[in-house]
Amino acid sequence: MNNKKGVLAVVSGPSGCGKGTVLSYVLKDENYGYSISATTRDPREGEKDGVHYFFISKEEFLTRVEKGRFLEHAEYCNNYYGTPRDYVEELLEKGKNVILEIETKGALMVKENAPDALLIFIAPPDMETLENRLRGRGTEDEDTVRRRLAKAAEEMTLIPKYDLCIVNGEGQAEKAAADIMSAINAYRNA
Repeated sequence: MNNKKGVLAVVSGPSGCGKGTVLSYVLKDENYGYSISATTRDPREGEKDGVHYFFISKEEFLTRVEKGRFLEHAEYCNNYYGTPRDYVEELLEKGKNVILEIETKGALMVKENAPDALLIFIAPPDMETLENRLRGRGTEDEDTVRRRLAKAAEEMTLIPKYDLCIVNGEGQAEKAAADIMSAINAYRNA
């Protein structure tokens, strides 16, 4: 790996678009690292500090917010979550491309705080495919599927705010990953 600074790639997309599968291919490459979030919630069984999350107190979290030490942060279910600026910048300085998988609101906040970040939206080929994927999981009731589809439609209106939109077609996760890696490499070498 060369000594050139890495790229922060912020990846968003609706539930069921295949983000996890696509990113699993990207993260097989040693030039890529996954951003670990900080949280104020207690660790779940098997979770390790610095591996799954950085577990910190609410007081420490709020102090870091005041000092601008998060690229983005949010409160969810009475706990705080955020992307530690120092951790991401350290990986970037080492030449790693950093993948941050986050919802659209957080992605746009990252872009404000890190204008050089590359925003990538992973989209399904169409809403029918997305609906079939969500139903095919068999893990959500009808009301949850409808809410996820409504949220997906809302999220996809934000695609113009992203630098790149990659469509993850059926059985195309590996190709979508290759497209993401090509875009990151082009951005890095621009």
